[in-house]
Amino acid sequence: MATTEEIVRQRYSSAAGRREEALCCPTGYDTSDLESFVPEEVLKVSYGCGSPAGIGHIRSGETVVDIGSGGGIDSFDALRRTGSSGRVIGVDMTDEMIAIAQKNAPAVAENLGHDEVRVEFRKGLADDLPVEDGTADLVISNCVINLTPDKDRVFGEIFRVLRPGGRFCISDIVADQSVPNYLIHDPDKWGTCLSGALPMKDYLDGLNRARFLGLAQEKFAPWQAIDGIHFISVTLLGHKMEDGGGEGEPGDVEVVFKGPFSAARDEVGNEYARGVHRTVDGKTARVLGLPGYRGLFEGAVPQLGDAPVDRTEPVLPDSGPCVWTGRFALLGGPFLRAEDDDGHAYLRGEALEICSKTIKVLDHPHYAPFFGILDRAGTEAPAAEACCSSVDNGG
Repeated sequence: MATTEEIVRQRYSSAAGRREEALCCPTGYDTSDLESFVPEEVLKVSYGCGSPAGIGHIRSGETVVDIGSGGGIDSFDALRRTGSSGRVIGVDMTDEMIAIAQKNAPAVAENLGHDEVRVEFRKGLADDLPVEDGTADLVISNCVINLTPDKDRVFGEIFRVLRPGGRFCISDIVADQSVPNYLIHDPDKWGTCLSGALPMKDYLDGLNRARFLGLAQEKFAPWQAIDGIHFISVTLLGHKMEDGGGEGEPGDVEVVFKGPFSAARDEVGNEYARGVHRTVDGKTARVLGLPGYRGLFEGAVPQLGDAPVDRTEPVLPDSGPCVWTGRFALLGGPFLRAEDDDGHAYLRGEALEICSKTIKVLDHPHYAPFFGILDRAGTEAPAAEACCSSVDNGG
């Protein structure tokens, strides 16, 4: 029986020769932006669930590693953004895709006005990257990690190849619950990014186990549902912290949580109440200054220039009855647990049913960046008014 690696390799090797619409493509590329410097041969064999190279996280002069580079589209977009002083390393498991990327790299460099080709493509696996320790400022990946059986090994490899202070930006497919065995063992669904999808909670927990912090949800787009299991395209950002602890490490720091939540638990288990002073150690103060925490802590040590934002005012639901419409909220991080001002407690990555009034609260600009909303009703839900009580996911 063919292994998962063999199934995926064969599927994507075939897709290098002809466009295969059934592959994982919840979102498309803006070809009008890319066709000015990326050859048509690359554009027509590009598959993915987002464009991590295109959401503004790449800086001039950086070294970027692209896991599952395929025909090279994200690597080439990264090359444009990192500039003539940067470097891009694409890694893929299929000879056919690597050949397309290597063939077109000189033309891309010329189109970008670079004097030399500063992108290379290496054959390798996501869980065994052919990249030296501490090489990358940024690791990107577009709908590839869900194709690997051992996500923890992949997350560990990403951590290894990043330098201290580096970060990742990953687009991938996750599920709102565990994928059952009959789907996991369906070879046709591995190539379509379904069989290998982890529950969102498990995906985020795995990244924390790999020692990434400041996990943040950049995008959340429901894709499709199979037998009541919802598959979601997400883009996630996380950081490999500097070691710290040296002469420059701050000592104990007093911080104040500015909201918007009434209470929250960070990734290392510290509890905070809005507006209440508490003391944290120097490393925690740096963690709370990461972009994923969106400037919510006064006194945190800002990382990458993030500035505090005043969010002390509570966001309350409208008065009166609510309507249940089959909507569920998923907290995308970085907090492990967070409470709103109506008594709802959200656990990261776990779906919580919410009523019409709570939907409106979570749509507020202070809350919206932290959540994704799923419609599990599938059909027009009853619109009968009801009284609801606060819901707690536990934890």
